[in-house]
Amino acid sequence: MQIGRKHVLNVPLEEHLIDIGARNRTRLTYVSAAVVGAGTMVVFFWWWWTKRQKERPPSEWRKVGELSDLIVYPVKSLGPVRVNSLECTKLGLKSGWLRDRTLMVIDLNGHFVTGRQWPKMVQVMPSVSGSILTLSAPGMMSMSIDLSRIKGKGFRVAVWGQPVSASDCGEEAARWLSRFILQEDTGFRLVYYPLHYPTREVRSKNKIFLVTADDTGAYPDSTSYCLINEGSVTELNTRLEDPVTPEHFRPNFVVKGSTAYEEDSWGWVKIGNVTFKTVKPCTRCIFTTVDPETGKKNPKAEPLKTLKRFAFNPAASINVKHTDIRIHCGEQMLLFTEHPVRNEHKKSTYRQITDSVFRPMAGESPVMGIHLGLRGSNGTVRLGDPVYHFDLKIA
Repeated sequence: MQIGRKHVLNVPLEEHLIDIGARNRTRLTYVSAAVVGAGTMVVFFWWWWTKRQKERPPSEWRKVGELSDLIVYPVKSLGPVRVNSLECTKLGLKSGWLRDRTLMVIDLNGHFVTGRQWPKMVQVMPSVSGSILTLSAPGMMSMSIDLSRIKGKGFRVAVWGQPVSASDCGEEAARWLSRFILQEDTGFRLVYYPLHYPTREVRSKNKIFLVTADDTGAYPDSTSYCLINEGSVTELNTRLEDPVTPEHFRPNFVVKGSTAYEEDSWGWVKIGNVTFKTVKPCTRCIFTTVDPETGKKNPKAEPLKTLKRFAFNPAASINVKHTDIRIHCGEQMLLFTEHPVRNEHKKSTYRQITDSVFRPMAGESPVMGIHLGLRGSNGTVRLGDPVYHFDLKIA
């Protein structure tokens, strides 16, 4: 027995109080962890739900026109094939062996070759009957290969520096293309995409937009689908000496009945019963200056020059006041600049992205059309199908 010191169950009081404090701190730690965990779950659920809602197609649509042209390019940079109906898949448009941009011309180093460097490529006209691909060109005998018989070990080729799967189409096709494009017996080869789904990563310059790996297609520059508005092309032609056609912009879908540049605000697009999301504005390059009929570049670099001329006109920056106008790319907002031109008594649209976040990726390339990504199930689109859109509201 100790005098002057209390015990609780034979434990000194000081030790008992210390033990109670430790247990309380442990309980507090558990409670704090539970609160933090619950908070984290709430934040995660909110993020997941918001993302899901953004990815969910809208339930209300507004009709903006109808599908006036449906185009597939079996071989990247070669001529088009027009059809009345096509199935929309993750890889792109297809009808049996006819698939969009699943064949490509490469050099002997495995790098892709396009009409930017070799504009006469657009004069090569492909056709597909069953599994037989036939190529025709001015001054050349037609050449055919059976796509179903392309075998051999696959290898990797490069599209904008990205590795992509390929199978070689053989010596006859290689020699035919080399002779027409290069006037040589060798130099180019034709390759075929052997898979039924996309495998490319999103290009680094496109990651800031809404493009996903499912949207990259086989061999297109950016995405599996591109849409052009006839109204925008018609408006552009009022500024050109030599009119252009939608084919200058190599789209898959051409829409009629919409006002000029209305497509800039389309966050979602539905053609017939097939739903797409706008994942990126379509920035344009020197390929637009290649005449799809003659295979020659416009000597004045049109229509590219006109699409971006106000960016490089010193007088415009001095004499013209401008106002920014907002456009949409899915949930993202970009800015164009609208210039009222003093001497023309009408407004001209500066077709470059001016938003400081997106500008470094888009550069000085003007915009004409929109890139789409398939959302939901595969489906068939047909000429004359109604085209609907849903534009996102900005507060």
